[in-house]
Order: sequence, then C-alpha cells, then structure tokens
Amino acid sequence: MATSIPQVAEAMQSVLNSNADQFASETGFVQRRSKMSGAKFVQTLIFGWMSNPQATLEQLAQTAASLGVTISAQGLDERFQEKAADLMQAVLGAGVERAITAHPASLAILERFAQVIIQDSTVVQLPAELLPIWQGCGSASGKGQAALKAEVRWELKQGRLWGPYLEDGRVNENRSRIMGEPVTEGALFIADLGYWKLARMQAWSASGSYWLSYLRFNTVVLDENQQRQNLLQLLQAQNNPHIELKVFLGEKPRVPARLIAVRVQQETADRRRQRIYDVARRMQRPADPQVLALADWTILVTNVPATLLTLREATHLIRIRWQVELLFKLWKSHGQIDAWRSHKPWRILCEIYAKLLTLLIQHWLFLVCFWEFPDRSLFKAAQTIQRFALALAIRFANFADLVGILEIIHSCLSAGCRINRSNQQPRSFQLLEAAMRTPLA
Repeated sequence: MATSIPQVAEAMQSVLNSNADQFASETGFVQRRSKMSGAKFVQTLIFGWMSNPQATLEQLAQTAASLGVTISAQGLDERFQEKAADLMQAVLGAGVERAITAHPASLAILERFAQVIIQDSTVVQLPAELLPIWQGCGSASGKGQAALKAEVRWELKQGRLWGPYLEDGRVNENRSRIMGEPVTEGALFIADLGYWKLARMQAWSASGSYWLSYLRFNTVVLDENQQRQNLLQLLQAQNNPHIELKVFLGEKPRVPARLIAVRVQQETADRRRQRIYDVARRMQRPADPQVLALADWTILVTNVPATLLTLREATHLIRIRWQVELLFKLWKSHGQIDAWRSHKPWRILCEIYAKLLTLLIQHWLFLVCFWEFPDRSLFKAAQTIQRFALALAIRFANFADLVGILEIIHSCLSAGCRINRSNQQPRSFQLLEAAMRTPLA
C-alpha cells in the first residue's frame, strides 16, 4: 500500500523529534535541559545540509535559528563529539527502519513481477583517525584503511529503499547485512557480480523468486544434458547473433538457468577489450584470451521463463541495474556524502550520517510526490527539494504546516522534474517501453 503525504510527515516528525530525543538521552548527548535538544541538533544538521551540502558552521547556526534555537558557530562546533556521532547514527538507523512506498510507475514490463529489486553499495573513504570505527581494505601505503560502506536494496515498482545499511568498507557483498533481507516470492532480483552466489540463486529458484544477472566468466557451464562445455565454443557453435540455451550453472550446486547471449557491435567489443587490457595491466598479469574473445558477447543468465521475459526484454531489463549507480552518483554529486569541511573525525562522522539521513528523507519525498511518472528525474527533484529545505525547517514543528509544505513540494515535483527523451541515447524508461513493442532483429 502506498504511503501518503501525511504519513511521510508523521515519519519525519517521529524520526527527527521523538526518536532523536530518545537517542540523545540514551547516548548521553543531552545530559541536562537545553534549548539545543537532541531533536533540534538533528534537525539543524538535516535541514542545514539539505539546503546546502557545503553549509558552513555559520549557515548551520542560521538553520538552528530558523528552528528557534540561538547558538553560535563555535557553540555548534563544540557539539560535534563522539556522543553526537552516536546520536546521528542511531537516528539514521531509525529512519532506515521506516518502510515508505509509492504508487507504482506505469511500466507494464515491471508489473509481471511482485517486486523488481536492484542492489549495490558505495564506499566512502575516511580519515585514518576513524579506523577503529570503520575499517576499509587498506593498502601497503595505508590508503583506504578507514572506510565506510553504505549498502542499498531498491525496489523499483514502489520505490522502497532498504538501507542505507552501514558496514566496514572491507565487508564482502555476499556477507553483508543486506543479504539477510528476504526476497519476496515472484520478485525479480538484479545485481552486479559482487553478489553472485549460486547457492543463493538456487534457493531463490526453489522459493519461487527470480534472478537476472550477467554471467560470471569463471562459472562452470553445463549444457541441458549436464555435460560441461567451453562457453566460447558453445556460443560459436550456435552460428547465431542471438542465442538462448538451457544450461546448468556450477558443479555443486547445479543451478538450472536460461543462458542468453547477444553479439555486440565491433565498437562495443573493442571498448570492452581495452578495459580488460587496462585491468590486466594494473594487476600486472596477461589478459585472459578467452575473456577477450567473450567480449564480443553480452551474456546473461536467469531463471525467469521465456514465457514471462523474452530474450530482448531481458537484455533491456538488465540495464536498469544502473539506476542504483545513478542513485549513488546523486548522493555523492548532489548530496556530497563523501565531502566535508572539517578535519575533526567526529564532526566528519556526524556529517556523513546526517547527509545519509537527509538523502533518505529526500527519497521519501520522491516516492510520495512523483514516483508514478516513469520519466522522473531524481536530480531535478533533488534540486527542487533543496530550495524548500528552510521552509521545511520553519514549518516542521506543526504537523498541519508540515503537511502543507509537503503538498506544495508535491505540486512542484509533479509539474516538472522530468527527463527529456533521447533518440541517440535512450533513457531507461524508453528502453523498457521499447522492449515490449519492438521485435528482435
């Protein structure tokens, strides 16, 4: 069921008011009565950085003034201690637990599945002083030893986010917390090869959920008679630029799948081979001849039957995985989760947690204001919401006033914030529309 604007207003007030004050007490951030309560501190950071992700201490102090709290820039700076970081992390966790959903966009290909899920993570490199808090992979030079990973699962029909869940930068995707979230029966899961795990794919097939993925090239491929095959030779033997085969993936377990392969244009293959050479050079090893030869093909595997998803539809649908990359690009370029104006480690952590919560709330507004439009532009919408940030702060305390400003934001996002169609570089929604009406050449 879709979330309404009043329900989002209630969620915002609950997280940024009652939850914030509760956690301020539990973390020891507030130890005596003060105008700068836990809630006012959290709201100052949320609306301050929503208005300007590069806001200075003076500008944050002005945001506090709009919330009815008088505090100097220096006084605010003194609040950025370990307990403040604990407070902000706890409030972010409370926001993540909220399930906000939208009315689905009208893309018929998505309606075939109970959910369409994409998933990925992004890493924020941190100062070395934060290594005891968030551990990265590190290198011989020490670079990257402190890092935070933010992981997201995103359901594209109703827009719900699971996350961002925070983990050490070194955590492997297949061991991440987000993989503990169940996948609904009838849902389609699409992710990059970092989440490739045959045992999980087999379990999902058994439970009635679907997966669609690029093929990991070192995977054992068996034909429908369960005889092991050389992948390149198997494709070349078909003598067809569009191939669909029944296969099994892996020796143990042997996972039944459809293998879909489409020969790409020479220019695309050449670009892929150049990337393969570049990676091999960085790794100081020769490029694998078989991997170079397979660059001529886009190769997918799925358990979705052909009656539910054709070859052409699959090759278009796999590309929506990039939407989560665009989400992270928005978070970094517009929300600036990896940029800060201080060298103080606790202030940096406060800023990261606050900006992630800001972007989560921003996503809630996307869902209730204009998600039903398949040609929506999240970047344009983020710019619009930014212009309303201080108005949200001023009206935040009164529920009716908050609902009123959210209704105005709804009108503004609905009136614009769309992506222009492109014939040369079709947008994702255009590809999904075209996949259903254009026969495969």
